[in-house]
Amino acid sequence: MGRDSGFGKWRSRLWPVHRYELKKVIPMVLIFFLVLFNYQILRDMKDTLVVTSQGSGAEIIPFLKFWGVLPGAIFFVMFYMKLSNHLDKKTLFYTAIAPFTAFFTLFPVIYAFRDALHPTILADQLQAVLPQGFMGLIAIFRNWTCSLFYIMAELWGSVALSLLFWGFANDTHRISESKRFYPLFGLLGNLSLPAAGAIIILAGQFRDNVAPGVDPWQITLNWLMAAVVAGTLAIMALYWWMHRNVFTDPRFINTEPHRKKKKRPQMGMLASIKYLASSRYLCLLAILIAGYGFSINLIEVTWKNQLKLQYPDPSSYLEFMGIFTSITGIATIFMMLFVGGNIIRSFGWTPAALFTPIVLLITGTGFFLCVLGFDSINGLVAMFGTTPLMMAVVLGLIQNVMSKSSKYSLFDPTKEMAYIPLDEEQKVKGKAALDVIGARMGKSGGSLVQQGLILIFGTVSAITPYLGGVLLVVILAWCFAAYSLGHKFNAEVAASKEPEYA
Repeated sequence: MGRDSGFGKWRSRLWPVHRYELKKVIPMVLIFFLVLFNYQILRDMKDTLVVTSQGSGAEIIPFLKFWGVLPGAIFFVMFYMKLSNHLDKKTLFYTAIAPFTAFFTLFPVIYAFRDALHPTILADQLQAVLPQGFMGLIAIFRNWTCSLFYIMAELWGSVALSLLFWGFANDTHRISESKRFYPLFGLLGNLSLPAAGAIIILAGQFRDNVAPGVDPWQITLNWLMAAVVAGTLAIMALYWWMHRNVFTDPRFINTEPHRKKKKRPQMGMLASIKYLASSRYLCLLAILIAGYGFSINLIEVTWKNQLKLQYPDPSSYLEFMGIFTSITGIATIFMMLFVGGNIIRSFGWTPAALFTPIVLLITGTGFFLCVLGFDSINGLVAMFGTTPLMMAVVLGLIQNVMSKSSKYSLFDPTKEMAYIPLDEEQKVKGKAALDVIGARMGKSGGSLVQQGLILIFGTVSAITPYLGGVLLVVILAWCFAAYSLGHKFNAEVAASKEPEYA
């Protein structure tokens, strides 16, 4: 009897889903898989397009995040908040995802005519009269179609993943279900990372089999965008199927019967922002979200500058990014299986929320020390039979793999769990503001710091010492916010008196 009981507990940890719940869990996993699959392809493509374009480099990224992605995020949130007052949640979901489907369908055609569309001559004239530090800003104008792709790809991560998927999940799951299902969503959904990496590597190899006179990069782009569009259509189909077949099932209707549903107040955008700003709980959550975006942006731009120096050709750059994505997926699955869910269940919300900033602090420090100390690591470089540049690229890869795997396995689940105790207004409009604008503000804040330093010192390489100091301050603030929010989250959960479901 004791042995059977022990086996049952072990089985429930590995697969904490009842048979009847598969009808709900499997479609959610598939949606999460497809959202991440698209995100990984778009992430690798956007970096390759803007960093390796004519007259561009890693210097373009800070300017693009601030002058392109942040305004785009603000516009989308205004659009989303306005529609949320007039559309039901199903229609709002389709309306939010449709512009991405249309743009990624048309982009291969837009890119094919880039030579006619890009103002190359005017950009050359501007570069000739302006200081070197303005190269990133000019590159946005020079390669505006690629810049627009970068903006849409960045917004996909915030909108489809943070806002639409997790908003849908939070609206249809109890806290007790989230503890069982959310790590499982991440574990199975993150199989998309090695899958996307394999597709990227395969698409990059098409260049070896194209006919003379055909642009191999265009062929790669066509195939990858076809995969992304197919993914968005499948997401909408699964969402439709769940509303037709899952939430009409009496076992899944009104998943929080113990909690009285509050009527959602109709508030304007300015009133909503003022309402959200008055909540200390949401302010702490905003620091967490912005802290991750700020920190990862400081590290990634420095790494991508090293990567561009090592792989100036776009096909080689993309192939390396595909390898990076595959390794990230494998590491994330390991973290999900052996670390993420166990930490959340065994130690609670606060230690799980602190895990990611601590990982970024340790690995980021090692990477910056390597970039800054080429002369002092010559012996180590010689021992591995490589070059200082390649050593920096590899250490940057390790840092990014560790930070992203901890994000997917711990940061994202704990962040989403923090929304569940909130009322309806804070869930809908608070999540839109924090996940879209909050995330962009973090990355754009990092970009603004980098822009100022680049305008003064000229290149990413020259500003690296200063970025390390800024990173330390931001991560310490992030840790303090996570610790404080943990106390409030636990108090909210205790006050809700939600029963635990096996």
